Amino acid sequence: MLTPGQSVVQLPGIMTMADLRAYQARVLAPTRVRYRGLDIYSMAPPSSSGSTVGEALNILSGYNLSGEPRVTALFHYLEASRLAYADRNAYVGDPRYVSVPLSGLLDPAFAATRRCLIGNTALVSPVAPGNPVPPYGTCPAQGAQQPAAEGGHTNNIVTADKWGDVVAFTNTINFFGGSGQTVPGYGFLLNNEMTDFDFAAPSAGASDPNLPAGGKQPRSSMGPVIAFRDGQPVFTVGAAGGSTIPTTILQIILNYVDLRLSLPAALAAPRVSQRNAPTSLAEPDFYNSALAAQLTSQYGEKFTLATGPILPLDNYPGDATALQVLGRDRFEAIAEPVRLYGGSAMVVNPAP
Repeated sequence: MLTPGQSVVQLPGIMTMADLRAYQARVLAPTRVRYRGLDIYSMAPPSSSGSTVGEALNILSGYNLSGEPRVTALFHYLEASRLAYADRNAYVGDPRYVSVPLSGLLDPAFAATRRCLIGNTALVSPVAPGNPVPPYGTCPAQGAQQPAAEGGHTNNIVTADKWGDVVAFTNTINFFGGSGQTVPGYGFLLNNEMTDFDFAAPSAGASDPNLPAGGKQPRSSMGPVIAFRDGQPVFTVGAAGGSTIPTTILQIILNYVDLRLSLPAALAAPRVSQRNAPTSLAEPDFYNSALAAQLTSQYGEKFTLATGPILPLDNYPGDATALQVLGRDRFEAIAEPVRLYGGSAMVVNPAP
């Protein structure tokens, strides 16, 4: 709200009505991986969550996470995230402008070459990307790949109807208030999604699939998931939180599928996000936990305390919504209990 004496500054832009008329929404095939008997579907590039979560799940499929000590399972989760983000940053962009090796990134054989890099000590970030072009060979040598920053002001909605149709929907205007510009007469905010581009390569002469170009769509991290078993939907989950979205979704899946938490508990559990950075971003309840201390002492993991939920959103693990199918005509809607002040979960006809 403006106070007396304040005014709105309108900066000149180069977008025209012709640009808006020329825009076409593209319908892309979702990503898909198999994990513990589930078919996990998510978003295709230029969104990066489907490939990143899918690659990390392929890496984690080589471990018996449910039979491991919880600290070991979390160590494997952090290292799989670290490696998947290295490949995300190196290869994922708008597929109309760069060649995204999606089939390689989601190939279990490629994941095996990444998994073999995980030993008994945390890798030192930034780690180098792998080579997702077959034949994959053996473990590659490690170098450097800088993590990419990303802001975000995002909403995720999951819903189902009485016929069993399930929808997972994420939308974003990127930053709080987006561009700060409201469309006259319509009342909605324009995004500032251009900030999701990398405006410089990670190093001189290095390639970067997310550099800006005319007509190009920036890489995002949106990636709602719908999981199926034997062709029937089992659960859906999505999140907000900029570049922490993939780790939020991945950790919820791990909590629910491998660690056998209920879906509400899996969503509410303290989060930690590793994005090929020197330290993992940990919520206070995780940062101060015995598990974090064990991960540091046993595996050499390092953590930074998340300072949100305030700007920048990349400094706080994301918030999520989820829904699970309980049986014929029965569903459970799940939202954040307290994170980012809580979410909203409702059903039309609650069961007694």
